[in-house]
Amino acid sequence: MALTTVAADTAAPTVAPQVRPERAASAPRRRAAPVRIIAPVVVFVLVTGLWYFASHYLIAPESRFLLPGPDEVISEGLLDAAVRSEILSALGSTVLVALSGLVVAMVLGVGFAVAMSQARWAEYSLYPYAVILQTIPILAVVPLFGFWFGYEFGSRVIVCVMVSLFPVVTNTLFGLKAVAPAEHDLFTLHGASRWQRLRKLQCPPRYPR
Repeated sequence: MALTTVAADTAAPTVAPQVRPERAASAPRRRAAPVRIIAPVVVFVLVTGLWYFASHYLIAPESRFLLPGPDEVISEGLLDAAVRSEILSALGSTVLVALSGLVVAMVLGVGFAVAMSQARWAEYSLYPYAVILQTIPILAVVPLFGFWFGYEFGSRVIVCVMVSLFPVVTNTLFGLKAVAPAEHDLFTLHGASRWQRLRKLQCPPRYPR
């Protein structure tokens, strides 16, 4: 009788508690949420403290202008009205130059990428020059642009275009060519034109599955 009971107990299946995968995945996220907020705050406090200590205790007073403390930066750089207006004026000029260069780079880069995605000979002809443009040291050609065009708005926009053109061309071309061959075959079976293929298949945004 005892043998039968042991055998029955051993043969009884053990049912593990069912845990929903979304609950199991959301628990570590809830635990990690405070860490994502606290960790950068702690690093910011430590860096600010080291900065203050180095400025006031490691650097001589006559050389403190090389590394002013955070309190001096806030009081003289942000709370002083004259300095603040000058900073905001320079910031507006910089933003205008950066946005202008980005717009020009987007127009040129998207145009070149569309041309390269439609014809293989265009890709072979234009893409090597985009790579060469990326390898040019910007700091070495800035004095040349200043000598040719002056250090005004136009030369600054040219430098911004040189910096941002290659990423725009590369990412746009990658997105236009990231279409499955089966989808291209489907459009070919329906007799889609090159413009329809570009507008309805290649240009819509694609998200990773």
